Amino acid sequence: MTPTITAFASSPDRGQGLARDMRVRWALEEVGHPYEVRLVSFDEMKAPAHMALHPFGQIPTYEEGGLVLFESGAIILHVAGRRPGLLPEDADARARAIGWMFAALNTVEPPILDLQIARMAEHDAPWAEQRLPLVHDRIRVRLDQLSARLGDANWLDGAFSAGDLMMVSVLIRLRSSGLLNEYPTLAAYVARGEARAAYQRAFAAQLAVFRAASARA
Repeated sequence: MTPTITAFASSPDRGQGLARDMRVRWALEEVGHPYEVRLVSFDEMKAPAHMALHPFGQIPTYEEGGLVLFESGAIILHVAGRRPGLLPEDADARARAIGWMFAALNTVEPPILDLQIARMAEHDAPWAEQRLPLVHDRIRVRLDQLSARLGDANWLDGAFSAGDLMMVSVLIRLRSSGLLNEYPTLAAYVARGEARAAYQRAFAAQLAVFRAASARA
């Protein structure tokens, strides 16, 4: 059965691959499973029909038969668990890959999102200039730790897995800040993820949506 995911009809990231449907697209491309996309506007995201799929009125959602999922991490874990290509067959390695998925979302991403909030929503606040260096330092703590763990390996734990997919997706959010450039091993790690054919297909599909929306505007 072909799953259907939801995505922004007009993404606020302006085609940079930051919207969370990108992660799900990438996962489905990695496992070679076709999917359909239903585009939703910001108004439609808060309408009852979408709220029934996602109680917080966000994207992405995932529908496959009678199954409805929300939250990108949960969707990717489901995709990886049902189809080969994103989780190792060995039980211990599989558990570690899932652990890296949670680390990306729960440990590495929160300070990065805090930076985005500081830059986009709080930049006019009188205390913004003082707060920003503190946010940067919290991110650097995590990048120091992650860089040390990665070392000179290509991926976090052996072969590429859903853990790497999620971690790369999170780190990409630092591109505009310049912080990732302070960590050459992590910058190379992200570049390896972006160079994967599945990532390129997913990015092209998401970018096409943005370009089509821009053309209509």
